[in-house]
Formats: sequence, C-alpha cells, structure tokens
Amino acid sequence: MFKEELSLVPHLPGCYLMRNKDNIVIYVGKSKNLKNRLSSYFQREHTGKTMMLVREIDHFEYIVTNTEMESLLLEINLIKKYNPKYNILYRDDKSYPYIELTSDKVPTLRIIRRINVKKVKNNLFGPYPNVGAAKKVVEILNRIYPLRKCKTYEKRECLYYHIGQCLGYCTHDIEESRIKEMKSEIISFLNGNTKVLTDRITNKMREYSDKMEYEKALEYKELLDYINITTEKQKVDLDSSVNIDVASYYAKDNYISIQILFIRGGKLLDRNRNIFPMIDTEEEEFSKYLSDFYSRNITIPKEVLVPDKIDKEVFEEVFNIKFVTPIKGEKKRILDLAYDNARIYYEEQMTYIKRDEDKITNALEELKDKLKLDTVDRIELFDNSNLFGTFNVSGMVVFVMGKPSKNDYRKFKITNDKNDDYGTMREVIYRRYFRVLKDGLEKPNLVIVDGGLGQINVAREVIHELGLDIPVCGLKKDDKHATNVLLGFDPVVEIPIDKRSDLFLLLTKMQTEVHNFTISYHKQIRSKGALSTVLDNIEGIGEVRKKRLLKKYKTISKMKEASLEELEEILPKEVAVTFKDFLDNYDK
Repeated sequence: MFKEELSLVPHLPGCYLMRNKDNIVIYVGKSKNLKNRLSSYFQREHTGKTMMLVREIDHFEYIVTNTEMESLLLEINLIKKYNPKYNILYRDDKSYPYIELTSDKVPTLRIIRRINVKKVKNNLFGPYPNVGAAKKVVEILNRIYPLRKCKTYEKRECLYYHIGQCLGYCTHDIEESRIKEMKSEIISFLNGNTKVLTDRITNKMREYSDKMEYEKALEYKELLDYINITTEKQKVDLDSSVNIDVASYYAKDNYISIQILFIRGGKLLDRNRNIFPMIDTEEEEFSKYLSDFYSRNITIPKEVLVPDKIDKEVFEEVFNIKFVTPIKGEKKRILDLAYDNARIYYEEQMTYIKRDEDKITNALEELKDKLKLDTVDRIELFDNSNLFGTFNVSGMVVFVMGKPSKNDYRKFKITNDKNDDYGTMREVIYRRYFRVLKDGLEKPNLVIVDGGLGQINVAREVIHELGLDIPVCGLKKDDKHATNVLLGFDPVVEIPIDKRSDLFLLLTKMQTEVHNFTISYHKQIRSKGALSTVLDNIEGIGEVRKKRLLKKYKTISKMKEASLEELEEILPKEVAVTFKDFLDNYDK
C-alpha cells in the first residue's frame, strides 16, 4: 500500500497530512524522519485508533522543514487550521479559565477565558483546568473583600453595598491605601499564601460567635472549611518563590495518561490530566499534548519539569520556557509524583474506557451488519420540533466512532411556517447537504431521521437530488414513545433490534441526544418569540426599540428590575414611563 509514494519520501524532518477519499485532512503529525514515520503506518499491523486511521487514509502529503523546531510550529498551526478528527482534542471548545484582578483604580475580580496576549495589562492567575474551583475561589474572595462588583459606575449604592460586599465606590471616596491592601492580600492568596486570609476569616468567625450571631459565624466557618479542604491536599511544600509546572505521563496498551501539576508559590494548586488512545509513539503524543497546552495559555512559569524522553531544546526555543529533567532532590520527587498520578489515573479509567469501547464497537459492528454497510464511523441524526406550526426548528447531532461530536451539532430555524413535518425535513436535509457540498465538509456514512417511512423517503429524495450517495434510515417508536425498530433498506423494511443489545442502547442514546438538543433549541426560540409578542402590545415600542430592549435585558423579569432612569437610556421619557407602568402591572 502506497509503496511507490513512500519510496519518494525523504529522510528529513517535517509534517505530514493524512487525507480521506473526500480530500479532508483527518490527521496531522510531525517527525524527525518523514520516510520512517510514514512507512510505519503502512508496513506493520496496528490496533485500535491507529488501525481505524490507516483504514480511512486515501492519500497523504508532507511538508519538509529545516529543523524539528520548524516542524513542531508547523504541526501546531496545521492542527489549528484543519482540526483533524484523529488528532486528539485535548480540551473542549472553550479555553481554560483565568482569574483576573483588574488594574483599575478600583479593581474587580472575575473569571475570564478569552485573552488577547498583546493587551494583557491586569494581574492574571491560572490557567485553572478545574472551572468549578476557580469560580469558588472568586466567589470566596468577592465575599471577603469588598471590591467593586458592577461593570460600570452606578449613580447610587447597589445591593452589594447594603450587604457589605462593596464599599460603594460609586458614591463614596475610599482611601487608596485600603484598596491597595485588599489588592495585595488577594494577590498573595492567589499565589499560594493562604495564612493571611484564613487568619482574617477565623477572627471574623470568633467575633460573630462571641456576639452569639451563630448564623454569621457558621457562614465564615464554611468558608474556612473550604479553604482548608483545598489546602490540606498539598503534599508539595517548596520554597515560596518556586513557580513551576510538572508534566509526566504513563503509557500502556496504546493509551497514554498525562498529568500536569501546577506549583505556584511553592504549593501544589491544581492539575490538568487527560487520557486518550495513541496514534504516534508515546513521546510524540506527550510532545503534542504539551505543545497544544502551552500554545493556548499565556500565564506559564519560567520552568517546566518533564521526563528525559522529549526534546527539551526544541520546546525551549518554541515557547521560551526552561524545560528541565531533574535527576535527584525535591524536584525529582515531584516529577515522580506526577508520573504516579498519571499511572493511577490510567488504572482508574481503563476499566471504564475498555468496557465502553467494547460496547460501542459491538454496536457499530451490529449496525453495519444489519444495514449491510462498509462503515458507520460518522452518523448524522435529525429531529424536528414545532408547536402547532409555529416556532418550527430542527436539530442535527453527529456521532463519530459511536461518540457524540458536539462541535459538529447544528441548529436550523425553519422558514416553512406550516405544520408540515415532511416539508420541514425536506428543508433541513437540503440545507445541510447543500452546505456539505458547497464547503467540502465531511460526508456522513449514515443519516438517521427520527421518524417513519415518509420522513425517510423525503430525506432520500433530497440527498439523491443533490447527487449524493448516503444511506438513510429511521427510528420507529412504539405506542409508549420508546425506540422499537430500525427502518432501513430500499424499499424500507423493519429491522428488529434486541432490546438487551449494545446496538439498542447506542441507538436509544442517539435518539435521546438529538431529541433533547432540538427541544432545548425549540424552547429557546419559543421563549424569545413569546417575549417579543409581549413587547408588541406596548405603544411606542417598535422593532428597533424592541431589539434594543431584548439585547440588554433578555427577559421580562430583568426589565422589571430596571429603574426608570435605566429605561430612559434606551427609550424616550414618555415611552419609558408607559413601559415601566406596563411592567409594574404585568402578570397582576
């Protein structure tokens, strides 16, 4: 296979791109020696995910570079550009959050995700892989320290002022020294020094306890308990000036488990971990993970501890970070700790992973056999939702290798305003696969519609009109609205499914996923439409003003909370008065 093409590949560093029969990039990799690496895919037996990749490769191309550093940079950029399905997505579509303490005269403390590296002027802490922990930290600090809570300065004291969580910066002159003190304590805490804050909370707790205000004392005790829980886990206690990351991995049976420990101010604050199947060597997979991680995060330390198996010089050049492999001492102990954590996580997860993968593999094999298809690696499912011909919507979910691919989900607002399920199905199928042809998107191996014979025939007709050859089947429900049989072939026949089989469980999961996705979108559209209808009944509120109100307030309850002065920023005074009067009497 590819014998002639491989004979032309040079023994040089570079990147390679694997493409399928639709010319879509399905994998990007790099190597010090392109010929040896590419040959390894086609001249030996493979298992797992690598086997599925090789099976799908139609042709490949490569780009030669001068150095391995250039190939690493090129690989990072190509993965970002093509987002290949066999390259591991190390995280979700959102970046890891940071905690930001603004550098304003009166600072605010908040969670942020999107960061412009060139415009970073504030104090940033993170990244925090544990989003919940980051939010809890911000919540605690905002309760303890009366920082500014509002986005813009208001004309009067807000609720936070009256409950003691803001000093009323909008209407009061606060001493600069007090603001500076609060800022300094927060920075110290986020750098790992918890003593100042715990002492402060302890004193508050005792103060309220002495006054016999036990409910208040209990609040502070709960805060103290949370901080103690988060800090008692720390087994690492280095010099307080040490800010390092510690990265290691454990690989076995074509899977790799990776751990990155974040040590700030000598304390182990958090970690990032992941486990996934390997396609390249363990060293290459580990290197890819690190390059992806450090290309996305900007508040990174000057030093990262890593095993000796990666090319540290290349990473140092690319990311301007010192990569070190300690041989002895405390740092060696911490690196071993990261390895132990990676191994333990592997052992914990593999039981579940193998069990789930076996079930998915069995289900997909059974589906292929029942429908007489070569592959069902990518399945796209459709469902329609409407309310008596109003707010018509459709949803599409995608399952790749039997697992939901949420980045590929799509919502469709239907232009057809009639209660016509066949017309809706025709519209959504045409829009989806016209876009697939137009943009050269990956085609599914199977389309499943949540419906009967009529919906199947409509979907098939549209797909054939577009010149595509994609099999279509349906999921029929019984009288209790539960998945009963699979509808397939041409002409359509019922294909029974054993309700105890892995296939039945997978199809039920798919059907539930597309139904819930579509229903949630329908509810969203319906609520917006209902609110819009309410606003139509108010004199002086036209399309432009309606859009402004909806953009700012979103819901009736939030509009009710707005003051007359705030409404006058959007509406003329007379209209604002009328609108306010309407809101005050709404639902009475």
